[in-house]
Amino acid sequence: MTVKITEKMKFSPSFEYIDDGREHGVLSPFETKEMILEKGHQISEGFKPLSCDIKMLKDVPVKLRDGVTIYTDIFMPTSGEKFPTLIAWSPYGKSAGTAPRYINLFNMLGMGEEWNSGLTKFEAPDPAYWVEHGYAVCNPDMRGIAHSEGNTTMLGSQEAQDGYDLIEWIASQSWSNEKTALTGTSYLAWSQWYIAAEMPPHLTCINPTEGLSDAYRDLAFIGGIPDENFIGRLSVNHVSAIGAKREDLVKEMHSEPLADADIWKDKIADPSKIKIPAFVIASYSNTLHTMGTFRAWRTLGSKEKWLRIHDRQEWPYYYNKDNTEELRRFFDYYLLNKDNGWNKTSKVRYSLIDFKGKNQNDISATSFPPANAQSVKYYMNGKSRTLDESPLKEDFEVKYQAGGLPGRTSFQMIFNKDTQFVGYPKAKLFMQCAGYDDMDVFVWVQKLDKIGNVLSEFVVPNHGAALQDFTQEGASALRYKGSWGRLRASMRHLDDQISTEEIPSYTFDRIEKIDKNEVIALDIILSPMGLSYNAGDTLRVVVSSKDELGSVMPGTPGCTPDNKGIHILHTGGKYASYLQLPLLSK
Repeated sequence: MTVKITEKMKFSPSFEYIDDGREHGVLSPFETKEMILEKGHQISEGFKPLSCDIKMLKDVPVKLRDGVTIYTDIFMPTSGEKFPTLIAWSPYGKSAGTAPRYINLFNMLGMGEEWNSGLTKFEAPDPAYWVEHGYAVCNPDMRGIAHSEGNTTMLGSQEAQDGYDLIEWIASQSWSNEKTALTGTSYLAWSQWYIAAEMPPHLTCINPTEGLSDAYRDLAFIGGIPDENFIGRLSVNHVSAIGAKREDLVKEMHSEPLADADIWKDKIADPSKIKIPAFVIASYSNTLHTMGTFRAWRTLGSKEKWLRIHDRQEWPYYYNKDNTEELRRFFDYYLLNKDNGWNKTSKVRYSLIDFKGKNQNDISATSFPPANAQSVKYYMNGKSRTLDESPLKEDFEVKYQAGGLPGRTSFQMIFNKDTQFVGYPKAKLFMQCAGYDDMDVFVWVQKLDKIGNVLSEFVVPNHGAALQDFTQEGASALRYKGSWGRLRASMRHLDDQISTEEIPSYTFDRIEKIDKNEVIALDIILSPMGLSYNAGDTLRVVVSSKDELGSVMPGTPGCTPDNKGIHILHTGGKYASYLQLPLLSK
């Protein structure tokens, strides 16, 4: 049966599926058939010619446990042997590799099309590469997408069960060696936490590459602050050729604004249930995925698990030739039983961001944070606007007009020796609001060079004028500017069962407005960091009434803060606000 939680979901009509052989890719016209794509064939102009013959099973029907039929494309070698299968689970069209929207996106990022065959589902593995190396690739259109039956849901138990059913169907096919893996970035990583937690018997290993793990905390209400705009951007991918409906998260945000609602509890992944090998990819820079990826890593139940933290955006990383080759070593070890030494790979490899072109990558460790990282408090001094090792003896107030100019305050410290921070930072702020009963507070940790320039770096190949425009005050997933965090004051209640001194966690199950003249404590989780400072560099922490980093992607507005009145930050005495950082010892 369809899972019971769907009875509480809010649905809207799906967007129209335009089946013209262009809008959703040159192979999108619906037809269940088997075909051979020959070596050297070019799927579409500008894409890489195929490097081997590929057998394509097109629009294959798969019946799920509740009787709903979904359709999938499957690519495999022509040898007639049995193969392991890589599965790309998402609502993005299974044949949309040549769709204009993705061509335009990758051109904007400076990646072009020549890195892939055009068979590549968005954020998924390129079938041409993997088939050449003895794998099948399965690109499903999940429930409600294109010609697949049923209504589309977005993350949670329905997708988890559907993914389970597809995996077990694949394992029963004559061409399958009964081993499967989930891989892909963003949504294709999100879905892995949910599907793998169902523990399908024939799911062998997973490769989540940057993806959220809690739809409430990582997507809809980051820091308790609602953000409908990016969800609206995602929903346009929910297209149907048969009049299906789509789950409407924006409607659910309005009807269920607290995290203890069943609709949101169903969208919390439980990686502790995952016991199979996992190769997890993360970065510090992705303002949509960083928090959720690291949270999932911390609770992941797998005994055989690896974490690699890189310094790029997820798409250039995932499709990089060397990184793909390394991923193949992981899959070869578990899916093809090749004794290639993968098991000797460092359990954790992290990066140190320099912002000056000298990033350090693949630093080996046994844990994250590494064992030689220790949390250190740097106290905010409102008199000198500095960060000090000791707090002021008496309270000193710093005020700014919420939403006005500058609408922020900041504190700095200059390093007299090379210093590195690796791990989980946080801010502890004692604040009050004059003239309103709530505050949206944004925190940003920056790096400044010796002459005071604020540093940042692009994480995509294109550094041109258009990307400069988009990323100067937005498109934060494309340009890394430092560790960040945000919190709505009325949603500040900590979850005592999960929170630690290093990593605050919130229940988001109640609204506690601020009383007049009340000073409240805000424990604000900041995104994990690996940041190096040279002697003479400056660390600046900004406390603001607006999202200084801006929206996640170009063309999509960020959240709209609910701020009025005067924000008052207390520094000293019993209200000693501080920034806590994971200092790396030599």
